[in-house]
Amino acid sequence: MKPATEETSHVVSTHSLYPGCQPEDKDVRIAALMNHLIGRIGAKWTILVLETLGSRGRMRFTELQAAVNGVSQKVLASVLRQMERDGLVVRTVYPVVPPHVDYMVTPMGATLGQAFCGVWLWAKENLEEVEQARENFDTQ
Repeated sequence: MKPATEETSHVVSTHSLYPGCQPEDKDVRIAALMNHLIGRIGAKWTILVLETLGSRGRMRFTELQAAVNGVSQKVLASVLRQMERDGLVVRTVYPVVPPHVDYMVTPMGATLGQAFCGVWLWAKENLEEVEQARENFDTQ
């Protein structure tokens, strides 16, 4: 096992507020992957692309851009490239003129989407409480 680095050591802790959420072996490679994925998922476009492709299936770039409201062509291309690198989507190029390229969520990408579902459920359950907390804070 590689030693913890400055970049990953803050994730590898000796205890957890959420028992069962951290692997017992504290593998720093897992910690590094978590840091990467949190950064990736934290970028709103990644989760929106994952959700759109997950619910609609195979899509062409232009269809996906239209479905993910507000994303620029440059940002979408970058997000898709990173998602493809991480194994979350597969890109298929068809040898026709004009070029035809489409994207689809991989089985692994689908499992990440399912994992993120818990955050959506949390947001639904806590929406009013969060809005009230914000209102209280803003009026101080």
